[in-house]
Amino acid sequence: MSTSQGTLFEQTPSQPRLVRREAITDEGLKHFQDAYPGQIISKRDLFYYVYGLLHSPDYRERYADTLRKELPRIPRVKTYDDFKAFSDAGRRLGEMHVNFDNQPIYEGIKIDTGNKRLSGDDYRVTKMKYGKGKDKTVLHYNDRITVTGIPLEAYEYVVNGKPALDWVVERQCVKTDKDSGIVNDANDWAIETMGNPRYPLELFLRVITVSLETMAIVNALPKLETLEN
Repeated sequence: MSTSQGTLFEQTPSQPRLVRREAITDEGLKHFQDAYPGQIISKRDLFYYVYGLLHSPDYRERYADTLRKELPRIPRVKTYDDFKAFSDAGRRLGEMHVNFDNQPIYEGIKIDTGNKRLSGDDYRVTKMKYGKGKDKTVLHYNDRITVTGIPLEAYEYVVNGKPALDWVVERQCVKTDKDSGIVNDANDWAIETMGNPRYPLELFLRVITVSLETMAIVNALPKLETLEN
């Protein structure tokens, strides 16, 4: 089962075709439509409103205690203009986050290859490391490639308690599971699935773009003023 733009798609052995099921109820939609009479609001608009709202620092701070214990509460903002601002922001964020590995490569960095022209094998990664003293403006991709000039603001985009860039560094590696002995090799995925040995490096550079763009959108969100107490 997967989710996409507020819709669930379910597939069962006895029913091989995809069945569309809305994740937002009619009652939920009406609850928001009633708050903004005369405005046209679709379930997709509401889905992106929720996604935008969940990125709001004001929202996260105000509902921090309940977010740790229960499902998120989704309040209605005071004005339709603010609703639309959150929805538009959520749409931009959602499209970017779903398509994160198609975002532009961040160009504001320098890649040091020791003046060597690289081939496919030169992009093999074992374990990325940040610079000396955990300097996160520097990334030692491998012993042939070093990235410098990484903007520290990019680390402000946090996913599940950790900067998105840290997730890339942690996951794009070669790691052996202690219990099973199975080797997880990011290079295999890069070559066999993506057809691009540079994928781990390019992913890091794309996530810089995603992180900076995300924080720009988040920082431009309206102040959270709600109808509910």
